[in-house]
Amino acid sequence: MRIRAVRLDELPVLQDIERAAGECFRDIGMPEIAEDEPLPLDELARYHRAGLAWVMADDSDAPVAYLIAARVDGNLHVEQVSVHPGSARRGLGRMLLDRAAARATDEGAPALTLTTFTEVPWNAPYYARCGFRPLDDAELTPGLRRIRAQEAAHGLDQWPRTCMRRALRT
Repeated sequence: MRIRAVRLDELPVLQDIERAAGECFRDIGMPEIAEDEPLPLDELARYHRAGLAWVMADDSDAPVAYLIAARVDGNLHVEQVSVHPGSARRGLGRMLLDRAAARATDEGAPALTLTTFTEVPWNAPYYARCGFRPLDDAELTPGLRRIRAQEAAHGLDQWPRTCMRRALRT
């Protein structure tokens, strides 16, 4: 497997990966998350154009996982990491996070940030194992506050959420 930039014609595959990965939420009593539609193709295309969309490709060069990111308040913000369940538990998400960290370091960003569910095992506890730490409200940047407000408006706050940060060497 290898990490590479996503190709424009693969954006629908990213949606398929996210739908498949989302099914795990149904098993833990979060069916609304499982049923939430992935980002539309035009939004995914913006990450592609910005050069902030990567896939983990299998031996036949087909995407099995992806990460998209955005620049938020001087940091690289992980918008989405999804791994197809058929390829899960192999460290692919961590490798994609490390790729994003390398890009952020190259750009001089001091950290990766993300928002996530606190009580979902493959969310906040997983990200903590990957070097992220939760931020208190006083540490939230204006951009992270906007993201959290958008998430709340989308209904995600019916489950506990947090912002997390992974400091990088720059």
